[in-house]
Parts: sequence; structure tokens; C-alpha cells
Amino acid sequence: MTPRASRGFTLLELLLVVAIVAMASAGVAFALRDAGQSRLDREAQRLAALLEGARAQSRSRGVMVRWRSTSQGFAFDGLPSDSALPTTWDDLETAAYSASPVVLGPEPIIGAQYIRLWQQSAPERSLWVSTDGLRPFTVQNTEP
Repeated sequence: MTPRASRGFTLLELLLVVAIVAMASAGVAFALRDAGQSRLDREAQRLAALLEGARAQSRSRGVMVRWRSTSQGFAFDGLPSDSALPTTWDDLETAAYSASPVVLGPEPIIGAQYIRLWQQSAPERSLWVSTDGLRPFTVQNTEP
């Protein structure tokens, strides 16, 4: 009798393929980011930029500007209507809270202030947009 050539894969080859697929799947799972958290991050960065823009306008015009949260978004009180700053969130799930209106000037040094942002569908995840009064507004993961 002539020996037949073996067909198929060995157990070692199968285990190696399973290990490679498992590592690739784990890499993809870690690379995927929570879409809700990404939207919240974008809103926080956008708000920090808007606050700095309003702060600059306040100083250049010499008027007191206040930011406050509203039911539809937020408002900049003290700026003329032609200031062209948006007053709504890009993501309608976003909500904000500040213990008092955020004063943006006209003085170069303002008090330490912060705003808490969260999504209504996941209120346990929050970001804070804050300043110490001298530095620009920044986004933080923890309450200042």
C-alpha cells in the first residue's frame, strides 16, 4: 500500500489562526470609540472656543458679557445681535449647567468659573469647561 498524503490543517495551525483573529478583533474593539462621548467631546471643545471668542469680543468692545444655559441651548448676554455667535448645541442631546452666569469680561482677569456638560441620554458622563480666570477655557474630565 502506498501512504496517502494527509489533508487538512494541524491543530497547531488552527490555534494560530484563532489567536490571530482574536488579536485583530480585540484591536478593532479598542479602536472603536463611543459615539456619544465623541459628540460630547466636540461640544465641549466648541463651547470652550465660543467662550474665548465671546471673551475677546467683551474685552475689545468694553462691555460685560455673560454666558448662560437656556432650554434651547445657551445665550451670550451683553453682545449685540450681530456678533454671529451660535446659541444652540450641534448635538441636541447636550445639556449644560453652571451655578451662576459665566462672566466673560471686560476685565482681563475674570473669576474662576466652570460649566458642566453632559448628554441627556447618559448623564453620568460629564465634561467640564473651565478657567481659572487668567488662562483660556479648557475641557476637563474631572470637576475643577
